[in-house]
Amino acid sequence: MREYLLTLCVTVAVTYLLTGPVRKFAIAAGAMPEIRARDVHREPTPRLGGIAMFGGLCAGLLVADHLAHLNDVFELSNEPRALLSGAALIWLIGVLDDKFEIDALIKLGGQMIAAGVMVAQGLTILWIPVPGVGTVSLTAWQGNLLTVALVVITINAVNFVDGLDGLAAGMVCITSGAFFMYAYRLWYGYGIEEAAPATLFAAILMGMCLGFLPHNMHPARIFMGDSGSMLIGLVLAAGAISITGQVDPDRLGIFVGGEREATHAMLPVFMPLLLPLTITALPVADLALAIVRRTWRGQSPFAADRGHLHHRLLEIGHSHSRAVLIMYFWSALIAFGTVAYSVHSASMWIVLAIAALSAVGLVLLLLPRFRPRAPRWAESFVPPRYRRRRRGGRPSPAGGAARGGPREAGAAADGPDDPDDEEYTRVRVGVGGVNGATALGARSRLPDRRKAGTRG
Repeated sequence: MREYLLTLCVTVAVTYLLTGPVRKFAIAAGAMPEIRARDVHREPTPRLGGIAMFGGLCAGLLVADHLAHLNDVFELSNEPRALLSGAALIWLIGVLDDKFEIDALIKLGGQMIAAGVMVAQGLTILWIPVPGVGTVSLTAWQGNLLTVALVVITINAVNFVDGLDGLAAGMVCITSGAFFMYAYRLWYGYGIEEAAPATLFAAILMGMCLGFLPHNMHPARIFMGDSGSMLIGLVLAAGAISITGQVDPDRLGIFVGGEREATHAMLPVFMPLLLPLTITALPVADLALAIVRRTWRGQSPFAADRGHLHHRLLEIGHSHSRAVLIMYFWSALIAFGTVAYSVHSASMWIVLAIAALSAVGLVLLLLPRFRPRAPRWAESFVPPRYRRRRRGGRPSPAGGAARGGPREAGAAADGPDDPDDEEYTRVRVGVGGVNGATALGARSRLPDRRKAGTRG
């Protein structure tokens, strides 16, 4: 565990220290496009944060290669080199997109090529554990196609959810933390060495996200861009493929009573087709809803819009920070709940705890709908969000402004620059969209440019 912590700390430090110089480089290189109608940040912000994250990935792999216990991962498996090759390719495509905004189909082709590079070096799914049947071996073509599909789905799921400051990095960090616990248990708890690469990948992925988050939290100083979102999506997919398609359920049978029992016990996070859906449930759900929404309108599935889950939270009335924290909460509940259920699937307490936390999450989700309104005589003593609305949609200001007279000094905060007023912090859904990392701020000073392009 100490060597994993050392690898994690080195990855965090390198990513954090590189992000500052990368920000200056992005500004000098012009990788900070003008604000578009589909964007929600108030001023141009540099991208290319994926450069620092890729540096953290390389540093983490380099340190792990020189540690006594983790060096065996590189000597007994080719998966770390496969990951680095695929990550370098997808990172290069992301850098070009952050600078020149390449076509979505070209990016999709690059994602498939990056997945193919990893498959060619041995990082592929070899078999599927099926409940009630046991292990089903896959042919080379079946395993390769399933691997490429899983990589592409996970990359785009993470890329689609990258819409608010710190959202994608935080959600992937939470997910990789839960995944690390599961993989570490398989390796050291059951002595299954095939789980070692996935454990290392999860630790490095946590370090990449933790090192970048201080620069990316609201208000963000730099965005990870596609170079970062696609990179962390590929690393997450590589860990899922490694532990799912490489670990033989027969090795688990000696601990839980047989192959079929082992398959049932590890099913929640062991099926390749369900693994990205359970661990990255929110990003995948956002991806599926976006595809359905856009094709229903007759648009391309890659056309940007502003109907993602985080935008729905803003439309409900949540602030930027609260929307991000709610997404964090649901990611942690799904990821850690799945891992806990896979460890103690027979425990009813885990199911009850997950149900109770889900109820808490629903209350937090709908909290703006239950916002109380202060009586008119008390409006001058409460924040604008608790004041009643006039017909024009703005909160009724305290003093003479409600009667058409001059506004009181205490009501000056009710204007369009008031960050607490939900009327001005909401983002209208259906106008445009977000592709890649964005920040959120008040929209009152920006025109509503509806005819924005749809290139990502």
